[in-house]
Amino acid sequence: ENSEISFQDLMQQAQVVGSFLCEHIKGNEPVALYLEKSVTALTGMLGALYARGFYSVLDVKQPNARTEKILDVLQPPVVLTDRKYLQKAQSLCTNATVVCIESLKEGTIDKATLHSRRESALDIDPMYVNFTSGSTGVPKGVTVCHRSVIDFIPCFDEIFGIDSSDVIGNQAPFDFDVSVKDIYSGLYSGARVQIIPRSYFSFPVKLMDYLADNQVTTLIWAVSAMCFVSVMNGLEYRLPEHIQKVMFSGEVMPLKHLDHWRQFLPNAMYVNLYGPTEITCNCTYYVIDQPIGENEVIPIGKPFPNEKVFLLDENGNPVTEPHKKGEICVSGTALALGYYKDPERTAQAFVQNPLNQAYLETIYRTGDIGEYLDDGNLIYCSRKDFQIKHMGHRIELGEIEAVAMNIDGVTRTCCLYEAEKQRIHLFYTGGVEKKVLSKQLKAVLPPFMFPNVMHQMDEMPLNKNGKIDRNRLKQFMEC
Repeated sequence: ENSEISFQDLMQQAQVVGSFLCEHIKGNEPVALYLEKSVTALTGMLGALYARGFYSVLDVKQPNARTEKILDVLQPPVVLTDRKYLQKAQSLCTNATVVCIESLKEGTIDKATLHSRRESALDIDPMYVNFTSGSTGVPKGVTVCHRSVIDFIPCFDEIFGIDSSDVIGNQAPFDFDVSVKDIYSGLYSGARVQIIPRSYFSFPVKLMDYLADNQVTTLIWAVSAMCFVSVMNGLEYRLPEHIQKVMFSGEVMPLKHLDHWRQFLPNAMYVNLYGPTEITCNCTYYVIDQPIGENEVIPIGKPFPNEKVFLLDENGNPVTEPHKKGEICVSGTALALGYYKDPERTAQAFVQNPLNQAYLETIYRTGDIGEYLDDGNLIYCSRKDFQIKHMGHRIELGEIEAVAMNIDGVTRTCCLYEAEKQRIHLFYTGGVEKKVLSKQLKAVLPPFMFPNVMHQMDEMPLNKNGKIDRNRLKQFMEC
């Protein structure tokens, strides 16, 4: 909120950083960044690319133990930080050269070395590594190459009409792949990227003033950020009337929150985006150009160009009929290179397409369950690991969440299953009392799907990517 940079200056500053990094890293080596999202951070990220390295942004708010686990996997020769976090970075990153990026500002550009690095570069070189949670407790480093971003961003900008007249309001932290769409759409189209401070998503007045004052036109946000605005009545306080495009991803968008936004900004384009980090941002999209019924699900739509999205059943057979469930699988240039220094987990998720025995075709098995509608659009149903067997019935926990969300007075929902005691737990936020909620759920849910325990929360705990933190909710199950 206190600094800005032109594209020309960004290029020059990144080349200065890149020239310095050429002395400390070889080609395709990692550069870690330990600082908040900022103009300064961008010069470091792009500087790593000029040196033919790749970058990995570390969340300064995450526990030190997680940062240390990531550093154990990444083992970066260099860590870039700023004055604010220099001391903390030095204490955490004991096996790397820790550099205060502000000290590089007056450096020189080594054009010959930068040219040499670029001459040897390949489009399959890694570009960034984003760490996601791993079931073993060790974070997974999703490694994305230049080719995937080069392939995706021009399609993304063209489909949604992002150009140099736009102002993109960046919500996502730079270690979350939603920010890739903000940053590289800006670089590709010449749009202005307005970096919204993280703290503003706790203060709706500041957030709405910031959006309105900076005439933001385009939001590519996590669902939780949009829900925060609607729950806190931000749009009622001040309407950011320049907004033309609202895109969301990460979780299922509750209809009542979408309707709230559409009520205040009826002329904006609303887009449901779907895709895990492993397929470079998104693989499907759905432009919401018609009303969504109360008990309907917002489709995740159809694939972006040059991406193949399809369903497989438990036996590896294709699922093509409407209303039959299968695991969502993806192939194409968008696929990540795998998990950094983790061949075992890479081999589990990135596999040969069982439908293709003629040549090598790697697919990513998302672990998400989906089904086709009659019109060919896909809908997301649930995670494979959110599908349970309870009282002899196969149940999608997401279905219980969706039903509860349709009840007046409920603002967010999350269902978990306690297998040992065979109990379904429903967590919810909102003003409706448990007795009232229970009565309304009994009217629409069969007995075997009715939650055994209900927890009314003041707010949902969120993980570092802004999604509901199910691991923290599990602690309430044990109480």
